[in-house]
Amino acid sequence: MKQRVLTAAVLLALLALVVWQIYTPLFIAVIAVFSAIAAGEIMHCAKISNKFLFVFGVIVAFIVPLFSSASILEPFVPTYTLLKFYNFLPKAVYVIVIVIAYFLAMLKDYEHTKFEDVAITIVASLLVPSGFALFGVLRDTTGYGNQIGVYLIFYALISALGTDVGAQLGGMAIGKTKMSPKISPKKTVEGAVCGIVFSLILNAVAIVLYNHFADFRLTMTQATVLLAAAPFIAFLSMMGDLTASVLKRNFDVKDFGKIFPGHGGVMDRFDSSLFTLPLTFVVAQFIVR
Repeated sequence: MKQRVLTAAVLLALLALVVWQIYTPLFIAVIAVFSAIAAGEIMHCAKISNKFLFVFGVIVAFIVPLFSSASILEPFVPTYTLLKFYNFLPKAVYVIVIVIAYFLAMLKDYEHTKFEDVAITIVASLLVPSGFALFGVLRDTTGYGNQIGVYLIFYALISALGTDVGAQLGGMAIGKTKMSPKISPKKTVEGAVCGIVFSLILNAVAIVLYNHFADFRLTMTQATVLLAAAPFIAFLSMMGDLTASVLKRNFDVKDFGKIFPGHGGVMDRFDSSLFTLPLTFVVAQFIVR
């Protein structure tokens, strides 16, 4: 428990630093590092033995978040400069080239590299990092420097964290009906309901605090849409957690990694958030027009 508390304190300090520097390249640098580590954790757990797949996959995972926004490296790299690079070729072309490289690596080492290895590498190095890239996308959804974009990031994180904490506390207090005993025996239906309610309450409090301190305040319509979507995002958070549990069972591991003592790896901390971020992005399209 002492180790978990100490690690949590360090993570909170890192979060405070990132928030303080959220409009500098430090923000996307941290996201890119987490993305690369998460990709490495998945491929390590899946026992990807092909060194090219592993190393190149980690590199790709680091680069993907850098494509999240043309203003992601402001003020050091001007937006118009990045736009020239981003628009040089459609992003789909980069993806196709990367996937072809993975298949060529499979052909070169066909005796030890299976199609499953390539499929896992694609998910680890492209799909998962695309989820991390949404941190940058959300930050600049309403324009560079607009605080609502920052709030949307916290909205996704609060939905994931609130659901997890509420479900755990509710399950311990009143949990009786097993929700998915074969995947996660400790999760209960009662705990899940508590998690959704707790997440909704936290988001309501966050909106009040945000509107009190922020320069770019949420309108009544925006706040209503966010609160209405909160239960659905909380539900997706639980699905993300269960999906991660299935993967760990398939890989026969307890945690994806050990980078956070007492908490596991990056994927163990962000599995739920990678499900809440996409829906938060969709909701953002309705409230920022």
